[in-house]
Amino acid sequence: MSTNKKWYSLNFGRNNEKSSGACGCGKTSGGCGSHEAKGRQEPDVNQMTDQEFAEAAINASIGEETKKDGFDQVFDVKMDRRTAFKKLTASLLIGAGAVSTSCSVISGDENKEKAQIDWEEQFKGNYKLMSDDEKSATVDRLMRSYELRTGKNLSMSSKNAEEDVLFGYAFNISKCQGYMDCVNACVEENNQDRNSEMQYIRIHEMKDGQGFNFNEADDNYYHEVPAEGHFYMGTQCFHCDNPPCVEVCPVQATWREDDGLVVIDYDWCVGCRYCMAACPYDGRRFNWSKPEVPEEEVNHNQHYLGNRMRKKGVMEKCTFCVQRSRAGKNPACVEACPTGARVFGNLLDPKSTIRWVLENKKVFRLKEDLGTEPKFWYFMD
Repeated sequence: MSTNKKWYSLNFGRNNEKSSGACGCGKTSGGCGSHEAKGRQEPDVNQMTDQEFAEAAINASIGEETKKDGFDQVFDVKMDRRTAFKKLTASLLIGAGAVSTSCSVISGDENKEKAQIDWEEQFKGNYKLMSDDEKSATVDRLMRSYELRTGKNLSMSSKNAEEDVLFGYAFNISKCQGYMDCVNACVEENNQDRNSEMQYIRIHEMKDGQGFNFNEADDNYYHEVPAEGHFYMGTQCFHCDNPPCVEVCPVQATWREDDGLVVIDYDWCVGCRYCMAACPYDGRRFNWSKPEVPEEEVNHNQHYLGNRMRKKGVMEKCTFCVQRSRAGKNPACVEACPTGARVFGNLLDPKSTIRWVLENKKVFRLKEDLGTEPKFWYFMD
């Protein structure tokens, strides 16, 4: 088995010594941004147009980082006072625009209603801290906004976790044949971006006799399966009981719900991608562009914390199809699997299939030594 530990042996620069005369960031140039300001002419924010402010708010956490390699994009994220000011000003301009539209005598009733919705959505709080009434109100606004924009209706839920429910997942390595029906079902169910081909689920093709060698696995195979001399293993968000992604989020945009689901408030996420760096299972995805789904392919059965349409510059991941699981259904990947390799259910129900698997099969979890306590097990017949 390979000794390359690229997933978690990363250099965070903890041992770098600070240079004398530096501001404290450890560098004599660059670093925190204070050095850069001295030799660079910044545009006058007071002369920026509304569109420029809005674009700055969206791109503030991305910017020129698209030119960097993957590790730099994750770890070298800059956030200075100018960026924060632009974000705040963009929000105020959106609000000012909404007030202007709602007060205009020439705006139609629908335009005024849309402006009012935009205003209320722009300044709403973190979903985690909302009351049930506030959750219902924001869901109602989003459904009405979609109707005003498209002329079509959707159903969005704000259903909370139920008592005595703790979701768990098991994957039968012996049965998976690498068909990827689960991946396709997940993309369709969760309104994932078609242009970037975003996928929450990864199926790893590995060679027999070499163990679970993810460094050598093929995640993008384009041949007939199952391939001789290989086996298949799926990964996604494992919904840890002790999720490191939650610990590092600076704005509490991600958290663990009472039924064990680790969720994201897309409207509260600032796109810093610290959670992506902290996840040892490669379970999170970032929107570098606005997700695009053809209208005829949009899944209109949605949950606020799940498959509702996302904006540009936020994190996404598997939610165990919260819009389905909290309605008493299996996630889309479980239903789509043609070989029955995927098992999902309530860990607190002694009669559930997932409990039978855990009690009667030799199961294991990835990287248990990290203490993340993932609720995703693997087993073989």
